[in-house]
Amino acid sequence: SAALAHVGRTIARRAERAVVALTAVDAVRAEPRHYLNRLSDLLFVLARVLNRANLDGLGGDDVYWQSERLARDSE
Repeated sequence: SAALAHVGRTIARRAERAVVALTAVDAVRAEPRHYLNRLSDLLFVLARVLNRANLDGLGGDDVYWQSERLARDSE
């Protein structure tokens, strides 16, 4: 489901942050960070596609987040 894809994305982002933190301590090649970044992008797009496809009967339109500041400025 789209929710599981979003959970996978958060795990990939957490792993990416761990690789970045490790880079500050030790020499780490850039490929793992790039891979994890692309993986999180893929999972985000997959979640949107699954949500739009409404495969689990729970999906529908995406809910777009807008900061309170931007909401006030657009009024």
